[in-house]
Amino acid sequence: MHFILENSVTAIACLITAFVIQRIYHKEKQRKDPMRTVDGIKWFGLAIWAWGIGALVNLVLIYGLRMQITDKIVIYFGVLFSLVNSLFILLSLPSIEHYKRRNIIVRMVERFSEREFSIFFGGILMMITFVFIMASYNNQAISNSFIWGIDIPISVVVAFSLLNELKEAFINRKMKFMYLPCFALFLLIIVAVTLRIIPQNQIDQIVSPEFWALVRVTTALSYKILFILLFSILLYSWKFLSEKELKESTIGKLEGEKKKLVKEIRQLRIANESHLSTIDMLQKKRREAIEKVRDLEKATRIVLSDRQKEVLGNLGVCGSDKSYTEIAEAMRISVDGFQAHIYQIKKILNISGAGGKEQLIAFAVEHNLLEHATISLKSDE
Repeated sequence: MHFILENSVTAIACLITAFVIQRIYHKEKQRKDPMRTVDGIKWFGLAIWAWGIGALVNLVLIYGLRMQITDKIVIYFGVLFSLVNSLFILLSLPSIEHYKRRNIIVRMVERFSEREFSIFFGGILMMITFVFIMASYNNQAISNSFIWGIDIPISVVVAFSLLNELKEAFINRKMKFMYLPCFALFLLIIVAVTLRIIPQNQIDQIVSPEFWALVRVTTALSYKILFILLFSILLYSWKFLSEKELKESTIGKLEGEKKKLVKEIRQLRIANESHLSTIDMLQKKRREAIEKVRDLEKATRIVLSDRQKEVLGNLGVCGSDKSYTEIAEAMRISVDGFQAHIYQIKKILNISGAGGKEQLIAFAVEHNLLEHATISLKSDE
């Protein structure tokens, strides 16, 4: 009765939980969450699945094939599924996030790929299992529970590693109140695996079989349910913290963008103010330059009398073909008077040296003084 209760509850609870966890795993995988964390969900689900399948196989062997609980085949299958469960738990440990140093078992798991570690783990256990089976299969003096000796050290190591990782993870999540459940899980696992190896005939001498069966069932169900409960809390806290960290990350990113924009706006304002001051300065310099040009134009403005314009106009018209004397005669003024006008004009225009006549002609043409001419080359001819 106790056996069917233990395995029925284990099979139903673990298989349903494993199915739900695998659904969560596929959903989180589609969301592209960190792969280590998502893989951890997968391995935890498979560990629980191994318990459920193991319990289901026990029910088939005992109630379907009418075997005894103490039969070697039943124990071999029990050890097999327990070791598979231990393997899946070990593979899941690196996914438990915290900031403390990992224990040596987890570091060993992290050194290998999942496939390499599975082969390594399976190879060693196969050799150990072969030795145990060969030593106990045909030896009636050895209790069938002896084969559980393979599982006990593995389960203890896994339980210790799991306890340490869960403890650090809950510390990281500021959930120190989970210390006690973690420690209780560790003790229950130790008790459960230890009870398996004690021969039944020795147990009967100490306590009644009914009480012993009740203790075994209670212990086995308690640590499995507690394991599922702790994992669910860890998964929920991971989801909660992931969403919280995502929000904080988004807020932090937006704050960073805001600070960056504020800084850029400040720099643009400074640059704009600098440009405006530069523009003002350039405009001021431009106005000053214009004033200087105007002053210079005023200072250098050439003011000629009407007579001087007439002289230059006549020189521009006839100067290339006639001498100063001929032009003076055409204008009916004395040569000295004409020369005096030429001298004053050169002084005003700051013309000196050879080629003065050509420069005067060019000036007259350039400044449209030919219109002031009173003689023409044609009429004179």
